[in-house]
Amino acid sequence: MSTASEHFWQCYQQTQFLLTQPFSPSLSFAIITAHNPKGQHLSPSQNRLLDKQLQRHIQRLQYPYRALIGASADRAHMEKSWAISIDKVTAVELGKVFNQNAIYFVEEDELQLVPCLVEYDELTLGQFSARVCMVNELPDISR
Repeated sequence: MSTASEHFWQCYQQTQFLLTQPFSPSLSFAIITAHNPKGQHLSPSQNRLLDKQLQRHIQRLQYPYRALIGASADRAHMEKSWAISIDKVTAVELGKVFNQNAIYFVEEDELQLVPCLVEYDELTLGQFSARVCMVNELPDISR
């Protein structure tokens, strides 16, 4: 593996999630973003365009979904993401469509980091609820 993908894989393991409403611990869902495909930093306008494409794709699937933010612990890096009530296999395929290195999958409050485009083993990262930060509104990351 390249040094860059090693770095991204380590960062993915530290992600926190900003939510405006809590999830029931009994839910299963995927967390997918369209931002920064293949780990390449894009401009805010490029990321917004990809995000709108992902949202339209999710709407066509007709599964329940909700916006959230995936963020580094220091909030220096944030990506708009979507929590979607789909199975893991479908989630990985959707991640691949949007050129994502990995997606997250939550099952009974257990957070999993699931590779899409990178050759790593799936990891269990502990309780999803332990990585949630409740906020009144999601931050505007379009700048």
